[in-house]
Amino acid sequence: MKHIRNILNSRSKTDGNFFVSIQKILGFKPKNLNVYKTAFTHRSMNIKDASGHAINYERLEFLGDAMLGSVIASHLFIEVPSGDEGYLTKMRSKVVSREHLNELGKELGLIKHIESKIPKGQFGDNIHGNLFEALVGAIFLDRGYKYCEKFVYNRVIIPYVDIEQLEGKVISYKSLLIEWCQKEKKTFEYDVYDDTGNDDIRHFAVKLSIDKKVVTKARATSKKKAEEKASKRAFFVFQKQISKTLSD
Repeated sequence: MKHIRNILNSRSKTDGNFFVSIQKILGFKPKNLNVYKTAFTHRSMNIKDASGHAINYERLEFLGDAMLGSVIASHLFIEVPSGDEGYLTKMRSKVVSREHLNELGKELGLIKHIESKIPKGQFGDNIHGNLFEALVGAIFLDRGYKYCEKFVYNRVIIPYVDIEQLEGKVISYKSLLIEWCQKEKKTFEYDVYDDTGNDDIRHFAVKLSIDKKVVTKARATSKKKAEEKASKRAFFVFQKQISKTLSD
C-alpha cells in the first residue's frame, strides 16, 4: 500500500511540474493536461489507447499546422488589404516556414518535455517545429480557437511578423537560384554524396556546380539541408546578378 502511495505521489509531482512548465509556455492555464502530454509524446514510445490507436504528437502536429496557418492567414488578410492570393500565400509560407517553426520550438525549449526512447541529441532540427505545431494543436483541443489565436499572436505574430521584413525574406535559396539559372540559361547541378566524417549523426555533403564549375560546397544532416545551405552560399556569390535578373 505504501509502495502504491509513493507511485501516486511521484506521478502527482511530475504532473505538477509539467503543469507549471506548460502554463509558463502558454501564458494561461491548461485545462486538459493529457492533451499536452500527447503533444510531447514521440512515436518511439509505442503507446496506444484502448481502441489500439497510437498516442503520439503526429496527429496534433497536423491539426496545429492547420490552426497556425489559419491564424496567420487571417492576420495577413486584415493587415495587407492590397495583397492578392499569391502574395498572401507566399507571405504565410514565410511565417510558417520549417526553419522559422524550428526556431520557435527551440526558443520555447519544447524538446525538454519530449517523452521518447530516442536520445534527444539524435533528433534533427525539425523536431522543434514538429513539437511547436503539436502544441498549437493541443491548445485548440484544450481551449478552442480563441486561445489558440491568442497564443499564436503572442508567440509568433507580435514578436516576429513584420510585413516589410517578410517581403524581403527568402523562403528557399535553392528555388531562387534555380529560377535565376533558368532565366539566364545557365546549367546547374547538385552533386550530393554521403559525408564520411566522424560525426555521430549521418551527414551529407554537396557540391553545387553552375555552368560545370563548382561554386560552393556544404554539408548537413539531410540532402535537402545540404542543398539549401550550398544554394544560400551561392546566392551571396551571385547576389547582384540574381537581384538584377529577378527584379527585371
